Amino acid sequence: MADQDPAGISPLQQMVASGAGAVVTSLFMTPLDVVKVRLQSQRPSMASGKCLLYCNGVLEPLYLCPNGARCATWFQDPTRFTGTMDAFVKIVRHEGTRTLWSGLPATLVMTVPATAIYFTAYDQLKAFLCGRALTSDLYAPMVAGALARLGTVTVISPLELMRTKLQAQHVSYRELGACVRTAVAQGGWRSLWLGWGPTALRDVPFSALYWFNYELVKSWLNGLRPKDQTSVGMSFVAGGISGTVAAVLTLPFDVVKTQRQVALGAMEAVRVNPLHVDSTWLLLQRIRAESGTKGLFAGFLPRIIKAAPSCAIMISTYEFGKSFFQRLNQDRLLGG
Repeated sequence: MADQDPAGISPLQQMVASGAGAVVTSLFMTPLDVVKVRLQSQRPSMASGKCLLYCNGVLEPLYLCPNGARCATWFQDPTRFTGTMDAFVKIVRHEGTRTLWSGLPATLVMTVPATAIYFTAYDQLKAFLCGRALTSDLYAPMVAGALARLGTVTVISPLELMRTKLQAQHVSYRELGACVRTAVAQGGWRSLWLGWGPTALRDVPFSALYWFNYELVKSWLNGLRPKDQTSVGMSFVAGGISGTVAAVLTLPFDVVKTQRQVALGAMEAVRVNPLHVDSTWLLLQRIRAESGTKGLFAGFLPRIIKAAPSCAIMISTYEFGKSFFQRLNQDRLLGG
């Protein structure tokens, strides 16, 4: 279990256990992620009589056209969503059920290795911190979780960017490839890490809060039963509670991350100014000015609905996998 020495199983076995959990979680939770991204990426409707500026969420195409019948052949007002259920219904009705799983291949390509690296790094870092007495056992999960997440975010940031664009607008992988090449040509390789700042601000505190609360809740639950009989069900409950708390507290940074990535290349496409990225603080202020405080919590319901079960499924699957490999290793030692 998470409070046991990870030396009981090999890092490779830890990665297999976490990778399996990532696949199961992605299959069930991708529709909620698609809805969350759509809700966060939509901007307040423009006043009638002004020019319409429409971008399909990536670099190309970008259309400029005044309101009028001439635009009807190529332009349809982007669907506005009033809430989570409204988004589900309209996406299925206008784009098909498969759209709810748009970006799933990119999600799997990103999530499986990232989760394997993240969970394995967390356990190894936690054991290292506790073994060297570099921090107290209470705060070791928080420090280990933050460090493990920071490294993972940096590695998978370009894949996160691509997945966000696939989910925000229904585009083909060929179009996405062209958009990525254009982004690199115009903004350099650094453009692929657009959104790294708010992603790190969202994920690093999320991870620190998640593991801190998870270990506390699980320890409390484990106190109700013998210490050598930790239940996967308790890990499920502890993961769901800690994931919900962390998701609520970090949601504004998730909104900033989504809007920054979806808007990639907008200023480059109209060629008004060189690519300039506002700070996270300025983006938070702009979102609040345009949509009010509730704009900072856009996608609240799908994020919470996703966070609780996904964290619960992921951690319980991981704990089950670790227990399985620990028993397997013990049987091999006894058999040898």
